[in-house]
Amino acid sequence: MAEHKRASMIGRLFQDPVKGTAPDMTIEENLALAYNRKSKNVLRIGVHHKDVQIFREKIAQLNMGLENRMKTKVGLLSGGQRQALSLLMATISTPRLLLLDEHTAALDPASAEKIMLITKNIVSQESITTMMITHNIQSALKTGSRTIMLDRGKIILDISGQERADMTVPRLMELFSQQSKNTLDNDRMLFVNN
Repeated sequence: MAEHKRASMIGRLFQDPVKGTAPDMTIEENLALAYNRKSKNVLRIGVHHKDVQIFREKIAQLNMGLENRMKTKVGLLSGGQRQALSLLMATISTPRLLLLDEHTAALDPASAEKIMLITKNIVSQESITTMMITHNIQSALKTGSRTIMLDRGKIILDISGQERADMTVPRLMELFSQQSKNTLDNDRMLFVNN
């Protein structure tokens, strides 16, 4: 499949909140770009009035007050607000797959927790298959339905079902050490939600 066709089915969110948005464009302009991503008329110009209400309703679900700031340039938002907007942009035209690359790592703990909650809600409501790369083992075990751990690019653990439900961080670290013959290097942690 051509890259542009695959891209229309995949939403992605990066570690750096700056990467997913256009800072000199407004919130509604950024949302319009994302919303029109699946449209056959990709080069639609501007924000259509009929779409603004959809954007307001979607962004209001974030509970950040951004629905009252639709004309604000994205570069003026905090990192947490910007990452929440990036998440909404990645999912506003529901993708078949959502890739989350350390999407809370650059945020302060309170913002990271809020973004994880928003992520869980959107993924659950829209039934989006999601793959999240994380260094946070506790977060990986609390989120999703399957945990995969890699060592030097190879899968060494694939845990789901009851085994995963009963898993603790110390037990996971122990299993990793046994399988890899190394101590845990959490840079090789991968979580998959399906």
